[in-house]
Amino acid sequence: MEARATVTYVRISPRKVQIVLDLIRNQKVDKAMAILKFTPKAACEYLEKLLKSAIANAENNHNMDVSKLYVAECNVGPGPILKRIRPKDHGRAHRILKRTSHITLVLREQED
Repeated sequence: MEARATVTYVRISPRKVQIVLDLIRNQKVDKAMAILKFTPKAACEYLEKLLKSAIANAENNHNMDVSKLYVAECNVGPGPILKRIRPKDHGRAHRILKRTSHITLVLREQED
């Protein structure tokens, strides 16, 4: 039995999200929440909200025990890239890539 939560089209680069996901993978839910709360990264704001959603899904939809939950899987993939242009010298233009992410979080109950 697993509880899943996803968030799509998040306006942050997948590389930045992956750093934080590596910190919380295979951690108990309460420890993962503490890590997200005290890590000074931009991705933590989105991941904390996503983790709360996954916990609510586990509790309400699957009747899982919250105290036994851990982060079983978490991954991030690239979303569509917003392409913008920055004016440069001599009439040139450089392209700016504003990347987006699709993040998935899977919680499972620990077997004793």
